[in-house]
Amino acid sequence: MSASFSVVIPGSAAPDAPAPATPRHLPNRGGAVNPSADALRARFQGGILRVEVIWGETSVYVERLRLGEIVQWLHDDPSERYDYLSDVTAVEYRDPEQPIEVVWHLRSLPYRRFLRLKVELARDGKTPLEVPTVWSIYKGADWLERECYDMFGIRFVGHPDLRRILMWEQYREGFPLRKDFPLRGRFSRAEQLRQALAANPEARYSMEELTVAQAFEDLPEAMRKRLKGGERTGE
Repeated sequence: MSASFSVVIPGSAAPDAPAPATPRHLPNRGGAVNPSADALRARFQGGILRVEVIWGETSVYVERLRLGEIVQWLHDDPSERYDYLSDVTAVEYRDPEQPIEVVWHLRSLPYRRFLRLKVELARDGKTPLEVPTVWSIYKGADWLERECYDMFGIRFVGHPDLRRILMWEQYREGFPLRKDFPLRGRFSRAEQLRQALAANPEARYSMEELTVAQAFEDLPEAMRKRLKGGERTGE
């Protein structure tokens, strides 16, 4: 006679629980709140500015300087276990009175929960466009934060290698996803062409090996330092 048993991941649904189903007929505003929101308000109090539920998804607005400890707790606490960072991005509205929102999408795989964290950065010329990095908590934040910096100009304080990832490092036209960025760029087509030709990428890279091949002294100083330190191109 053989015994049968099933392994249950702590915090996950029981084996006999119904399979998850896509919710339907959700209200635009309001509805069930992710229980993590109440847990955050109880623990961090003033660090939680407000909570919204839109189309069934909970967004928690947090105080900028407390973001790091809030994310760390959501990641580490056994009752939360937000073990997956799926995205880091930003939103800028056309209304200049509305702040820029920096957004983190967190998922708790064991608890089947999704939580959106937001930090608002006022566009008043006084509030710095910067937030703490979460790289030390989620290593997957590395390139996500670099992309947000590249496209929006948001600085992630504490990031180990915050530099452009989509645009080239000498790009001087600003941040392409900001609302004030012109569709054709800030420079004329002729100037853009001149800069592209002056960059001379063929002199810098071997297309076969994607390694620096020539003109080392022509590279930007920051890049030369990284390469001297042993960094490989493409990383």
